[in-house]
Amino acid sequence: MTDLPDRRLLLVHAHPDDESINNGATMARYAAEGAHVTLVTCTRGERGEVIPDALAHLAGDPDLLGAHRLRELAAAMGTLGVTDVRLLGGPGRYRDSGMMGLPDNEDPDCLWQADLDEAAGHLVEVIREVRPQVLVTYDDNGGYGHPDHIKAHRIAMRAAELAADATAFPAAGEPWEIAKVYWNRVPRPYAEDAFARLAQALPELPFDSAGSIADVPGVVADERVTAEIDGTAFAVAKAAAMRAHATQIDVVEPWFALSNHLAQPLFTTEFYELARGERGTEGDAGREQDLFEGVNGGSEA
Repeated sequence: MTDLPDRRLLLVHAHPDDESINNGATMARYAAEGAHVTLVTCTRGERGEVIPDALAHLAGDPDLLGAHRLRELAAAMGTLGVTDVRLLGGPGRYRDSGMMGLPDNEDPDCLWQADLDEAAGHLVEVIREVRPQVLVTYDDNGGYGHPDHIKAHRIAMRAAELAADATAFPAAGEPWEIAKVYWNRVPRPYAEDAFARLAQALPELPFDSAGSIADVPGVVADERVTAEIDGTAFAVAKAAAMRAHATQIDVVEPWFALSNHLAQPLFTTEFYELARGERGTEGDAGREQDLFEGVNGGSEA
């Protein structure tokens, strides 16, 4: 890829919809600022549940649902201004593994069963092509323990390591070292405040009841969070991107629900923990306000 912008962001997610929920405002902000934003989604989400009755026929056919969810992903990325969207290893290479502990985890074609270095090798190709300075993914528990989220974390971290190693996958291009790796986070006090507001709003909402902080992936103590991205200006775009994933998400701004019909806050400020790299300048809240803080173009390994 030639003529890349100075700032390049790579996000690695497990299924279509994860990117919009976790990073929709961040992606929209950086795309609007002219950064090159690359999304790699590891599966088509073939085993997801389906919310609307009008789409219930998709739930009985994993391949039909997977194809539909890719169309939802394309629509969501259109609202965020993200044009570089990849499926790890190509569409359908790795199948949705289902929730942890289910027989679906044993499918030899699912992401959970994938050879780590082989899967990471597909991501190495992307890293060496787009040369991102910043990588965003989940923590080592995948945010909430889903096998595909855990495996996406492992693939992303392994690929970042291998991409910088000149002896690994030499046919994939020149080695590249990613300057900063972030994990998705939500500070607990922020989540508590949002759920308190939700409790007041709930009687007017079309949801069964409120979820809990335990339903939100990546909630940690306040001091763990090192960066926050104010996405207020992109709140409408994030909500639209989430709404595009209609099989998975029911949006009533500023709230949403998944297939459990339990309301959650729709966060427009998005938070991160720096897992690798040098921390940049801290803002008034003691956190970076830009994921590219301290980055000077990245480095050829």
